[in-house]
Parts: sequence; structure tokens; C-alpha cells
Amino acid sequence: MVGDSSTSSTSSAGGASRPLRPARAPARSKLRNGTWIIPGTGERTRRQFTLRYPHLDGPGDDDGIRPLSEGDTVKEKVQNALHNTRVAAQRLWAWSNSPKGRGTIKCSIAYLLASMGTFWHPAASFLGPMDGKHIVATISVYFHPARSAGSQIEAVVIAVIAVCYAMFIGTLSMATSVLFGSMLDMVEFSYALVLLIFIGGGLGFVGWVKQKLNNPLVSVGASIASIGIITIVTKENSVHTGVFTNQKIIQSLKILLMATTISTLVNLLIWPVSARLALRKSMRNASTSLGDMLSMIASAFLSGAEEDLSSSTFTKASSTYSSNLSQMNKNARESKYEYYFLGQEQVYREDKAVVKSMEKLAQSIGGLRSAANTQFELLKEVSNGPLTANSTASPTTNVFSPIFGRSLSATLKSGSNRFNALGAIDEAPNERSDQEDEPTPLRQSPTAMPSPSSSSLKTPSDIFELFIARLGPSMKSLVHTMAEMLKEPPFGNPGEPVKINEQFKQSLGDAISLYNLARGNALEELYKTIELGRNRPETVQADFEEVAAACGHFSFSLLSFADEMQIYLDTLDNLRDIIEQKKRTWKWLMVWRHIKLPSRNKSEDPEQLTLIKPVKRMRQSKLPQGIPDTMKNRRGTVGWDIAPQGEGFWDHVVRATSRSLLKFFRFLARDDIRFGLKVGIGATLYAMFAFIPQTRPIYAHWRGEWGLLSFMIVCSMTVGASNATASARFTGTIMGAAFVLINWWISDGNAIALAILGWAVAFGAFYIMVDRGNAAFGRFILLSYNVSSLYAYSLTQRVDDDDDDEGGVNPVIATIAFHRVVAVSAGIVWGLIICRLIWPMPARQKFKEGLAVLYLQMGLIWKRGPLAILLRNDTAATSYMKMGEQAAMQRYATQLQTLRVAANNEYELSGPFPSEAYGRIMASTQRALDAFHAMSLVTQKHGRLSAGEKALLYYTAEERAQLCSRICHVFQVLASSVMLEYPLTDAVPSVMVVRDKLLGKIFRFRKEQVVRSGGDEGGSAEGAVAGDGNNKTPSTPTSNGNTSTGDSTTTTTTTTAAATTTTRKLGDVTVEEPDYALLYAYALVTGQLAKELKVVEKEVENLFGRLDEDALLLQ
Repeated sequence: MVGDSSTSSTSSAGGASRPLRPARAPARSKLRNGTWIIPGTGERTRRQFTLRYPHLDGPGDDDGIRPLSEGDTVKEKVQNALHNTRVAAQRLWAWSNSPKGRGTIKCSIAYLLASMGTFWHPAASFLGPMDGKHIVATISVYFHPARSAGSQIEAVVIAVIAVCYAMFIGTLSMATSVLFGSMLDMVEFSYALVLLIFIGGGLGFVGWVKQKLNNPLVSVGASIASIGIITIVTKENSVHTGVFTNQKIIQSLKILLMATTISTLVNLLIWPVSARLALRKSMRNASTSLGDMLSMIASAFLSGAEEDLSSSTFTKASSTYSSNLSQMNKNARESKYEYYFLGQEQVYREDKAVVKSMEKLAQSIGGLRSAANTQFELLKEVSNGPLTANSTASPTTNVFSPIFGRSLSATLKSGSNRFNALGAIDEAPNERSDQEDEPTPLRQSPTAMPSPSSSSLKTPSDIFELFIARLGPSMKSLVHTMAEMLKEPPFGNPGEPVKINEQFKQSLGDAISLYNLARGNALEELYKTIELGRNRPETVQADFEEVAAACGHFSFSLLSFADEMQIYLDTLDNLRDIIEQKKRTWKWLMVWRHIKLPSRNKSEDPEQLTLIKPVKRMRQSKLPQGIPDTMKNRRGTVGWDIAPQGEGFWDHVVRATSRSLLKFFRFLARDDIRFGLKVGIGATLYAMFAFIPQTRPIYAHWRGEWGLLSFMIVCSMTVGASNATASARFTGTIMGAAFVLINWWISDGNAIALAILGWAVAFGAFYIMVDRGNAAFGRFILLSYNVSSLYAYSLTQRVDDDDDDEGGVNPVIATIAFHRVVAVSAGIVWGLIICRLIWPMPARQKFKEGLAVLYLQMGLIWKRGPLAILLRNDTAATSYMKMGEQAAMQRYATQLQTLRVAANNEYELSGPFPSEAYGRIMASTQRALDAFHAMSLVTQKHGRLSAGEKALLYYTAEERAQLCSRICHVFQVLASSVMLEYPLTDAVPSVMVVRDKLLGKIFRFRKEQVVRSGGDEGGSAEGAVAGDGNNKTPSTPTSNGNTSTGDSTTTTTTTTAAATTTTRKLGDVTVEEPDYALLYAYALVTGQLAKELKVVEKEVENLFGRLDEDALLLQ
């Protein structure tokens, strides 16, 4: 029935209807085509296809710019020049029609219109007689229109909140000045209140919000709020003179109205961009990338070519998906505002569900790649020289020793008898495709292809090739079916129905059924072939079994991906149903429904300690906090916990007061609180010169308000981020001042010329921001240009400002630009001083703390026991990882990369940050996370345990517990070394030793059964399933209601010539060969995890050194 597990031409029971096609040997054979399901029609076919995607390589761009020196004659040089002109024009036209090119043009147009608030007299009159009209252009720079409509909605909301907050602080500061300065005649006291509350507290709160939300638009809004607060409180005379005036407040509201209106109109009228449309487009791209990656991983596994996974083609597909994933998440967040504004909340939720489903598909791709890498590593180790089937082990070799060999007995090498490297199994280019028209026999034997005898399988590589020969066609067919589905994403434009092919789900179900049947037959034949070769040495037999288990692990991982594909298709159905309903609701306006009262958390089990809080979804923009609060609190109260409880009243008062004060100071010690206090303290110290009578003229002359604003911009959470911002701010200011001098000299103060030249500067700056992705640098260029050029022109219009020191109506442009550069430089230096001296937060330290906490969390999760949980929860399939933990650790690792980049900008006397070494550590950590996910899939999708699997798990319970504890221990050792920067010792416990004990226990189990099977049938033997030493294993109920304990069981083995699978009976418990697959899959994943831990250990040793027994530490 299944063409995947049999040849296309078979012999019928009554006689040969067609001659048998000569069977190919499994080694280095061409891979047959199997029956595959056409996704769109559900038709079964054997049509020729390939998993390779040459389109990913792409043609090279040979038609590029030609050097003029290539031409030998003048005519050829002219032809090259014309060719280069044509190519440059084509590229310019293509760029102008690209999203980045259109965004740059839109931003420059918006800036030109916003500058009319200064250059166009009617607009300037609308804003009033006061200066500061250049803030319109400043807001248009901060909230530029090169964004989607959803992001524009968010930007307008943030801008309104920022300006309103600034007006609120300004109003309260003027009221305070009037009350205490004018009415109560307490001028100095009013200045102190204004400084402490409205400068320190107001700007400190702005800094806290910027750090807490860690959103680029929120950071921009914080800068706008800072401009308003600083201008009203420190620059205007209302607060200093104790006079309440609303002129500046009204002007600020008009500025906000004009800037947001210009930006929004340009955004919506000129090449509008919809986040919903961009989301659907990124979904389509991500779906196609997933299909390409799936095909290439399967093709690499089938061909045995590990280099395919490191090729430029696979790297390109992987990087394409990674960029699509980040863009998809960004579009999903921005589309939320569009959907909510249009009343399509439910559509957004289903879109978000589809995005999450695609992320799970990507995680399954990672697990599939991890399984393929595991197989490649096994075959690579085997090819390095374990014993062959014809060689014998030394009589003194204890094959059950804990150190009898690595995962494939790689330590028992034989120089003369080495396994041959695995030969590639290529796809057959000339496979017949006309067989899909031939009648298919009603029944086909699953073993129609002749099976090689056990004696012909001399190496574990032969086992792999036998597995590929049996399951390869079916595996290739399933992969092709799913890849074709992923290459046909049903996502249309927003508002259009989701066009899902109704046949997809049925086709996928049929393809999975075919694959399951072929998989079962292939594994059965594989284990039967291994079982027939029991005359091999034990170490070689172990190699055979592990390679077989690795094959089963990959086939299972592929099946898990298929299950996720079914969930993905169900999610698409839900999205289609919601869109077809066309129901609109605005429930988000019911704010009271979103208010949740805090609830007291219950005490958690220490074994289930969660350091990263993964169950509650961690915000993607949130930076790692480092050491969790639970550990800090425990560390701070341990003294009171162990101190004897006093009975006196004074003892109770001291204890309670100390705990309360400690809790309060712990609150102040939080990173976000300390950052807000740091910003407030720095702003207060800087702004006090505006309130001291002797220093206020200096503050006003050198335009200290722009220095204070630079301080607010430079202050960042980490020292590295502050250094990077300071460098961009200073360079951008210098360049902006240079453009001011050049443009003013060219235009001589003419409004039209200044507007055109300003548009040119804005075009270049927005090119840096939008096209090159360096938003901060381009923004600082324009801000410096605004506060000099536009401000200077506004002076010529006789605005109300104390500007005589800069030329008045005849502005001295060089003086104006110089004052701005000095003020900005002073603010930058002050910001760096504050960030370095007051509670410095080095990014490298936060990175190390975060990496250590991630390792601690991974160790605690693995300590739960990936297989032990199957015994504790036998009623339903479950995973050792709680819901959300995998995604939380993945986001945590991603944010650690952000900190690693920021640490590159920190300059320490101890030397630069070793970014490359930590990059390799993070790469190994990512592969370890993939192994975690692969093991989670094994346990979650496994289902109920069979009786034989239970017996094996109980028998190896002690070794598995030791292995989990050892892995947790190594994670903790690495975490301690990374956090403290201490060298490792040369006695770091080895994971592989304990893993070898587990393998030895499994082999001993097999050995004992083989020995007992040679005795009298029905005889009793003790210790068949027993643990060693003091291992107390739980009792397991048998099928007849009796109890089988781990102390003694009766073992009988019945062997018949007609048996399709050799089984062993332990009392009433039957252990079959497939029962070993789960335990071997666990051993394979732990082997990969041990390898990555060894890589991290080596990198840590290179960073901090290693201590041996001769090290002298006491000095």
C-alpha cells in the first residue's frame, strides 16, 4: 500500500506479474521516489521531484559599475561611462521606489513643511511671538512619517502624552513659584522646591519611564517631554520671577498640533504604509523561508552531507527567516493599533496566534536541525575508528565500565579497522515518473526490497544507509508535501479573505499516515536487523543501536514538525473564520476591564524555582535583570532568619524595623529606580545654575538648556549605551553646526534658500536614519541644524527673546552655532560623568549576570528530569518544561546579545570587552537551547509509556538522576565562573562519564537478558530490572494486576523463527527493541548538551584561566 517502504514493482501472491527491478544496495545508492501527496488536490503520485532549491543562490550581479580604466580606447571609456550612468540611474530609480527610498523622501518632505513654521510668516504668526518655533521641525524629526499607519498612531499618542506631561510639570512649577516666591516671599525655598520636585522628580520620572518601557518611540517621547520641561522651567522667566503665564503652554500645544498634523498627513497621503499589509507580507516571506529550511535540512540528512547545513545557501535561508521573524514581530505590534482603531480586535488576536504558530514551527526546525547535527556527530565519531564487527575487544576490557567509551565507543580505536565514512545518498535524477499511471497492487509487502543480512552490516554507517533506503523516500515525500504547503501561504491583503486550500489538511493527514506506516516498518526492520547481529562485540553493538536511535530521533522530530504544521493549519482556519464574520468591536475602550488587582503569590517549590519568570510572558523589549529578586531578598534576610528570635518588645521592634528598612532600600536599589534617581540627581545638579543669581547669566548666554537636554539624551541604562549615544550626539552636533555655517553663507539668510538647503540636509540625514538604520546619528545632525539655523532665522523676525548676545535681528551665525556646540558638549560630558560615577551599570556586568542566570535557569529546568516526568504523569503527554519557558529563555538570550553589543562601546582600563569569545559562548548556548527544545518535543509528543519503557526507566532511574544533577552542577559551575570572573579548576565534573554509566546500565540490561535467555525457559533470575546498590525503584503494576518491583523479576525469552520482532519478557512485562528508542534519544540529546557545555567550558577557560593543584592562592 505504501510506496515508500517498497519497490514499485512487486510479485503478487499468485505469481510474478512483472519482473522484479534489480534492487540497489543501500550503500551510496540513489534515493527512490516514494508516494507523495499533492497538497492542492490530495492526489497520490510518484512524480519526480527534488528537495533542492537553486533559486536561493541567486544570480550574480555582473551588470554593475565598470571601472573607466578598463577601456583601451576613448570610445570604450565613453561607453563605460554611459553604461555606468545608466546603471546608476536604474539603481536610483529602484531605490526611490523601495520602502526605504520612499520613507526617506517622505521624511524630507515632512521636514520641509515643518520648517515653514519658521520660514512662512502666516504659520509663524499662528505660533505666536515667542521663540521656539523650530520645535515644530524637531518634533517632525523625532516622529518622522517613515513608518506604518499603526506606528504613526502610536507616535501621535506618545507625542500628545509627552507634551501634556511637560505642560503639567511646567504649570505646577509656575504655581509653586507664584505661591512660595511671590505670595510667601520665599524665593530661595521656591527655587529649591522647583529644582528637587519638578526638575529632579519630573525629569527623573521621564528617565525611569524611558528605561522601564525600553521602546524607541517612548525614548523619543521622553526627549520631547524633556524639551518642554527644560524650556519652561529653566529658560523662561516665569518661574524665576514668580509670574504665572500660559503663553508658552499655548504655544507648545500649537507646536504639537502643527507637527503631528504635518507628520500624519504626509504619512497617510504620500505612499501610505499599512502595518497590517506589511504583517501579511512578512508572514508570506517567513512561510516560504520555513519551507526552504525544512527542505534543505531534510536533503542534508538524506544525503549525509553535513556541509549542506553550513553552506551559504542554508545560511542565506536562515538569515532571511531571522530577519523576517523580527520584522514580523515588529509588524504585529504595529498592526495592533490599526486593528484596534478599526475595531478588528479579534482579527489581531488571530493574526498574533498565526505568528506564534510560525515561531513554534521555527523552533521545531531548530529541533530538526539539532537531530540532524546529532546524527552527523555520531557518524563522524564512528568514522574515527571504533571497533568493527570483525574485531574483538581485549579480554581485560570491561565493556560496562563507566569510562568504556564515548557515545559511540570512540575511545576504543583501532588503527587498522576503521569505519568507512558515510557515502552520500543522492537523489535519483532519472527516476521513472510514469509509474504513477501503473496499477498499484492491493497489498505490498513492507519488505519487498531485499534486506541485507546482518553480516553485511559491518559498520553503524551501514545502519544509517539501511534506514535511509527504507524510510528515505517516505521522509522525502512528507517533507516535499509540507514544503509545498509552506511555499503557498494563504495570506492576502488585509480585509481580503484568507484563501486556504481546503485540501491541505486532508493532504497533510494522508502524508503523515503514509509516513507513520513507513516509519513503523522501517524501524521494525531496523531493530530486527540489529537484533540478528548479537554476535558482534558489545561496544560495536552499542554503536549500531545508538545510530539507529539517532535515525529514529530525526524521524520523530520530523513527525513533530508535521504535528505543528497541523496546528498551524488549524490556526489559519480560525483566522479565516474571524475575517469572514466581519465583526467590529471596540472593547479596548472599556479601560476598567483591563484593570487587575494584584494578588499575593503563593510560595513556590524550591525545585520549581523560576529565575527568569518564564510563565508570565517577558516583554520582548525588556532587558535582562540579572540576579533575580528572589535571590537578592534571600541573601539580604538570611541573617535575621537564622538569628535567634528574641522575646522582648525591643527585639521585635528592631527586627521589624530592620526588615522594613531593608525592604525599602531594596526597592531603591532596583535598576530602574536607581536609574531614575541618577537622572534626577544629574538634572538637578546641572539645572541649579539656572537658579543661582550669579550663574544664571552664564547659563543663559551659553544656552545651558540644550546642554541639559543633551544630558537627558545621553543618559542610558548601561555605560556602553551611554558611550555610544554620546559619540553619535557629539559627531552629529559638529556636522549639523558645519551645515549651518555652509548654508547660511550660501543663502545669506534668505528664507527660500534656507528652506531648500535645509531640505537637502534633511534628505541626507533621513537617508542615514531610514536607509542606513542609524537613527540616532541622523537625528542629532538635524537637531543641531534646527537649533542653530532655524533659530537664527527666527531672530530676524523680531521674536520675544533675550538674544542680544547673539546679534539680535542681525544674528551672528558663528556665535550661535558655537554656543550650541559648547552647550551640547557640556551636556554630553556631564552625562558621561553621572553615568560613570553614580551607580554605574556596565553592560558587560549586566551581560555576565544575565548569562549566569540563564545558565542557572537551564540547569534547574534540566534537573527536573526530562524522562522522569513521564513516569510522574503517565496519564497524558507532558513536557518537563512549563508553558512559556522555552520562549522566555529564547527572548532572554536574544536580549543578552543586545547587552553584548552595548558592552563593545565600554572602555575599561582592564581592556576591551571580549565580544568574539562571548559570541561563541552565546552560539553554543543557542544550540543548547535547541537541544532543550528537541528533548521537550520528545517528551511532549511521546504519549503514554509502554510497559517495557517503564521497566527501562525504572531500571536506569539512578543513573538518569545522576546525569540530570551533573548537568545542573556544570551549569552552576559555569554560571559562577562567568559571574565572578574566576578561573575554573581542572576538576570540573564530566557529564560524559555519567552518561557512559547510563549507557553501560542499558548495555548491562541487554547483557543480562541475553545471558538469561540461554538458560531454562521459565526459570527465574534476580535483578533483571533491579537497580544497583541502594537504588530503590518504584513498583510498576503489571497487566494482570500484580506488582513488578525493582528487586527481582522473572525473565523469560521466547524466540520463534516466524517472529517479526524479538521480544523479552520480564515477568509479565514485555520489552521490545523500540522501547529502547526513548532512552537512546535522551542519551543523544544529553550528549549534544554535554558537547556544548564543553565548548562553553573551553571558552571560559580561555577567558579566565584554569587552576590546577599547584596554584598558590593564599597570600
